[in-house]
Amino acid sequence: MIIYHGSEQVIHNPSFGTGNISNDYGRGFYCTEHMELAGEWACKRDRDGFINSYELDTSSLSVCDLGSDEYNILNWLALLTRYRGYWQRKSIAEEAKTFLQENYLIDISGFDIIKGYRADDSYFSFVQDFIAGTISLQKLSAAMRFGDLNEQIVLKSELAFKHISFINYEVADAGTYYHKKTKRDLDARKQYRDLRPSAGALDEIYIIDIMRGAKDGTLRI
Repeated sequence: MIIYHGSEQVIHNPSFGTGNISNDYGRGFYCTEHMELAGEWACKRDRDGFINSYELDTSSLSVCDLGSDEYNILNWLALLTRYRGYWQRKSIAEEAKTFLQENYLIDISGFDIIKGYRADDSYFSFVQDFIAGTISLQKLSAAMRFGDLNEQIVLKSELAFKHISFINYEVADAGTYYHKKTKRDLDARKQYRDLRPSAGALDEIYIIDIMRGAKDGTLRI
């Protein structure tokens, strides 16, 4: 498969063991199958960057696809609460974090590749609202589809880095891609504001419902 990594640098040889441990799935090399999205990542600080292109051979790699039927959105949320650094400290957020990690956290240490949602910018604030109990699981699931977010592909293991090869790079023009990134975020926030007051709240599932249901055996997601 062809994947792209947006950066302020040209990266010919991605290195195992580098990267920010506080990213969505911990330390790793974060990529996308969408060149345009990589351009937005490259220009996140409103200056020109680079779209690095690679070929990744996944034929002998183990892949954890968080969008598959094997997992659900709570598994993804548990991983976020494990790795992302800042969370709200109000309402039931702290209890919710502990609950998700105790009940839905999956062990990703044995996987070479992780595929799943991104939680950048506005999308992390949507997650924060769910953890704090102010929006339902249904509304969070809908919100994560706003703005054509697409999945990210993360190289996690040393073996995975042996299966990636650099193809080329293109300059990402901030005048184009920073505008696209900003518009994507603003559009998602607008859709989210329109979504929150919509009907059906009494029939929807909130984090407190999931926590209580797990305790008394009446609800499992």
